[in-house]
Amino acid sequence: MTDRVTATPDALDLLARLAAKHGPLVLHLSGGCCDGTAPLCLPRGEFRMGGGDLCLGVVGGTPFCMGGSAFAYWEHSQVILDVILARGGGFSLEAPDGVRFTAKSRLFTDDELPGLTAPVPAATL
Repeated sequence: MTDRVTATPDALDLLARLAAKHGPLVLHLSGGCCDGTAPLCLPRGEFRMGGGDLCLGVVGGTPFCMGGSAFAYWEHSQVILDVILARGGGFSLEAPDGVRFTAKSRLFTDDELPGLTAPVPAATL
């Protein structure tokens, strides 16, 4: 079975360091025009999920969520969470370290599509 979301070793390391400092986390990809591939990393429970938000999976113990309208664009792609050296304009937990999470993608193959698990409502987290 192919996961809808994966993470690079650098992203997993950063998630582990942030979780050790801040406790359980959640990642949310807004899908907006600005920072549209920069998921927010926040303490779990401090970000109110909307009724249309979906959880695509878990990476490094952290749920990865996005809005349903954004998922309409990403549904045929595997999300690959990575880290880049850059300063973001948001309030994501990694920002003080001079890095930011980024969401890369690759299209699923025809063989992978039938085995994908459907995302679950993020409100169930």
